[in-house]
Amino acid sequence: MKFLLITSLSLLLFLNPISAHIFPNVSSIPSWLNKTTCAWDQFKKLKGCRPGDRFNGLSNLKTYLNRFGYIPSSPNFTDLFDPLLQSALKTYQTNFNLNATGLLDDQTLAQIQLPRCGIPDIINNSTSMNSGQPTGRQSPHFHSVSHYSFFPGRPIWPAHRRDLTYAFAPENPLSNEVKAVFARAFARWAAVTPLTFSAVESFRSADIRIGFYAGDHGDGEPFDGVLGTLAHAFSPPSGHFHLDGDESWVVSGDLRSAPLAAIDLESVAVHEIGHLLGLGHSSVEESIMFPTITSRTRKVDLAADDINGIQELYGGNPNGNLSPPSSSTTPSVQEREMSRNGAAPRPLRFWWSPVLIAAVELFLMR
Repeated sequence: MKFLLITSLSLLLFLNPISAHIFPNVSSIPSWLNKTTCAWDQFKKLKGCRPGDRFNGLSNLKTYLNRFGYIPSSPNFTDLFDPLLQSALKTYQTNFNLNATGLLDDQTLAQIQLPRCGIPDIINNSTSMNSGQPTGRQSPHFHSVSHYSFFPGRPIWPAHRRDLTYAFAPENPLSNEVKAVFARAFARWAAVTPLTFSAVESFRSADIRIGFYAGDHGDGEPFDGVLGTLAHAFSPPSGHFHLDGDESWVVSGDLRSAPLAAIDLESVAVHEIGHLLGLGHSSVEESIMFPTITSRTRKVDLAADDINGIQELYGGNPNGNLSPPSSSTTPSVQEREMSRNGAAPRPLRFWWSPVLIAAVELFLMR
């Protein structure tokens, strides 16, 4: 009996990856990662497809657009460039500030292939990145428009839960340097809101639970390998924050000379925390909440659009801080960002709670 239990436990541990590809700096990334290709390179071959064409691979593009909210679910997407696909492309192009032609031009295909957040841009047909809402900070000589969005129903952390805790999945052994990246990311949002964030040891009781996972990890939102969806975080008060363990995450340094697959960890963390607090995606390319980010890019400073959006949900920092701390690391090319769904994920498979571990230890000691 003990042998069978030990064997089963060993198998579960084997099936559940416990470490992510995290590199302390650019020089520690192996050179073979230069050969990495994007998960969506397959869409390059669709260039030139026009309405009415039937071309192998258009069904995969429809699946992509469905994943991010642009096309309704269907049991059988076809390879026909139909009016539904053209309409979805126009909406996608509008959200990403492209010419809304509904055609697969170079700019649209390049945008589609970028690494991004797994959260849809449109959820339940009720959110729009490019809605263009007045900020309220207007004068006869000044008018600004924001493009931030919220999850359906505008969920937020309730007033009695403004001092939030976070913890890391116990199966992810993370260094203090990696944990410091997340602390800095939380501090950027704390600086412009009444929220506070503190790290705790108990993963099970923390408000926000952070983990690196690969492939299908039990929440209905499987990761897709290198340079596809990078991470996803669910709307309040779920607190689930998952990162793709197959990515090449970099903790510090100038990424401009890094291999193509290098992704700045803090840039993604700041974006996903925005989702954890209730922000959807924005069509402002300079904002943290823009859905895509190119590899080898560092983008960690909140833009005015991010601050306006989060303060509409929670108000400003009561201590009077007007802006978050600026980046102390050499930036790369300022570009874009990433996540998925607004629902709480299903329980993670093979998650080791302290209670389970204690029970196993007690059994083995008998």
